[in-house]
Amino acid sequence: MPTRVMTMEQPTIGDAFGDMIRDAYAVRTGIGPRPLAGGRLPRPVIEVIERDDGLINGAPADHYLDEPAAWQPHDHRALRLCRGHVLDIGVGAGRIALELQRRGMAVTGLDTSPGAIEVARKRGLRDTVLSTVDGYARATARYDTFLLLGNNLGLLEGPERAPAFLAALARLANPGARIIAQGADPYGTKDPVHVGYHQRNRARGRLGGQLRLRLRYRMVASDWFDYLNCSVDELAGLLDGTGWRLKSVDRKDHPYYLAVMEQDH
Repeated sequence: MPTRVMTMEQPTIGDAFGDMIRDAYAVRTGIGPRPLAGGRLPRPVIEVIERDDGLINGAPADHYLDEPAAWQPHDHRALRLCRGHVLDIGVGAGRIALELQRRGMAVTGLDTSPGAIEVARKRGLRDTVLSTVDGYARATARYDTFLLLGNNLGLLEGPERAPAFLAALARLANPGARIIAQGADPYGTKDPVHVGYHQRNRARGRLGGQLRLRLRYRMVASDWFDYLNCSVDELAGLLDGTGWRLKSVDRKDHPYYLAVMEQDH
């Protein structure tokens, strides 16, 4: 008899992050359609991240909606460093930006996810931009603080992308502007899966913690993208020649760190 080959359907490419955030918001608030388990009970919303070596990680998505009482200590310390007009890059559901707005600060939330921007606005964030950093760099707005929190230092992607990303921020910067970024040093792990991935990356000419990922949620996946976990020394190297310099590093929550970058004079 001929062998039957089962084929697996591929996910639709779309706004997986936005779909996930919409459902997480609906589950938390009880407002709007939400995924159900057993046809009746709300199903936990899980963020699934797929790495290009086949590793799958999952975690509850509800943390994107956390109020300040549930934040990590470095988030609170980061907010104390903000000044002037703030651009929250990768604003997501507005976790950080909403708190700045409550404190009376001028803050704009930027994201590439239509669903995330929709939820941030539903939660009360007044000033939002649906755009990439590069696209928004053509705007006339100017900022004093750029936030890359929630591990969003990763948006630098790697050595190829970082100069263009930082140049876009420079075009949006007022004199004396700063970047406040939360990153994670990936090299303290002894997990052979991660150590092997770092070695594989270096053999391919990439930084060890330069991740290649896609987000999966239900039937939708994002496109593949690079996301950077790097050491402080690697970050300093990425800043060379960009017009930005590393001013200070807060390592109190190692392996997580807060890096403050300012423009060269």
